[in-house]
This record gives sequence, structure tokens and C-alpha cells, in this order.
Amino acid sequence: MLQRRDSNEITDPADLRQLLGAVAPRVADKDRPKLHPLDREWIANSPFIVLSTSDEDGNCDASPKGDPPGFVKVLDDSTIAIPERPGNRRGDGYFNILTNPHVGVLFLIPRRTDTLRVNGRARLVREAPYFDDMLVRGHRPIMAIEVDVEQVMHHCAKAIMRSHLWEPDEWQDDTLPSQARLVKEIRTDIAESVEELERHYAPELYEKYLYKG
Repeated sequence: MLQRRDSNEITDPADLRQLLGAVAPRVADKDRPKLHPLDREWIANSPFIVLSTSDEDGNCDASPKGDPPGFVKVLDDSTIAIPERPGNRRGDGYFNILTNPHVGVLFLIPRRTDTLRVNGRARLVREAPYFDDMLVRGHRPIMAIEVDVEQVMHHCAKAIMRSHLWEPDEWQDDTLPSQARLVKEIRTDIAESVEELERHYAPELYEKYLYKG
């Protein structure tokens, strides 16, 4: 392990504010307690979110979730619902919500460099009338996360512009090992061969089970 050097750690809020500088009024006052009609439109066009949670001890999780645009349902100006789709069944974020309801949701739209942030308190529901509106390929969600909205804001474009996220010409060549090889290298307890893992992680197999538990 690397020796920790003097990092000149920041521990004082006043020092941090001085380092960051003053906040422009349009930024300081941009968060809202409810969804605006344009926020609803943004959510209806978003096919991908990142859901951030933490447990009662502050251990954090950030989980990507995606589906056709509008998969997150706006129930009213203060409530959204996120469907559960089959995944790895760990349920880290879901178990976090049971002990700490505070969540953050980041909504992305392809080619848009700005993002929408929604923070609030979540609960898990196993059934609701709107589940019928969340069908994809004939599959209903097995549960949903309802979020009582407490804070809404649009986030500026700089991070995505710096990363060139939507600009293929700026992307580096993918030289990383395949998912199967990553698993085999990192998990020394895995008995399957790389070839067996490659078949397990094959895109056509994932496609087959996208909506099946």
C-alpha cells in the first residue's frame, strides 16, 4: 500500500468555500422542491439514470438503471417511480433504502450535455396500479422505488463536455479485457473457464434475459 503523504486536507467549510469561490445567485437558488413541467418532459425523454443510495452507516452505492425513454414514471409534481428490472439480485441500493430513505437520481439523455438531478426520500412498493404502464416486452416490474421529491435542479454541461461522453471521435480505443476475463482475473475463486464465462456474458444471452428474472 502506498504511504499517505501530506495531502493538505480540507476540513473547514470556510476554507472550502474560499477555495471554490463565490456561488452565482442563479446557481445558488436553482434547486426547486417540485417538478416543473419541463422536468417532467426531461424525465419522459431519459432512458438512463444513476440511483445513489447509502445505508444507515453512510456506506454508498450508485446503481445504473435503463429502459426505453420515460421508464421513470412521474406520478405527480412531487413523486416519481422507478421500476425494478431483473439484475444481479444483490439489491444493494434497495437494502440501503430500507435503512436510509435518502436517494439521489441523475437523469441523462443521449447527446445532451446537461443533466437533471432529483433528490428525495424513497420507499419500495411491491404493487401499484401504474405497474401496468411500466410493461416492457410484456414484463411488469416486480417492484418499484417511489421517490418523494425534495430537491430538483438541472446540472451544467461542463462534466460531460470535458469527458466527451457523446463524441465517438474522441473516445479511446477499448483495450480492456472482456467482462468474462475481468471476472476470471479478479475473482480467483471462480471455477468456470474464460470460455464458459464468455458464453455466460454473451450479448445475445443477456438480450434474451433482459426482462426475465
